[in-house]
Amino acid sequence: MSTKLLTVLCLLAMCVQLIKPLGYPGLRQRRDFWKIPAAGFLVMMIMVLVRP
Repeated sequence: MSTKLLTVLCLLAMCVQLIKPLGYPGLRQRRDFWKIPAAGFLVMMIMVLVRP
């Protein structure tokens, strides 16, 4: 359930980033939208590894 929620949040953040950049360090330009799913994938893999 939490991985699906993380996926949806990543998609929403990507859409927002393409419309108006978020302004966080590393996400100041529209072309940086690819970093959001990369970070989401990393977090998802950590969640899978930690899960019993």
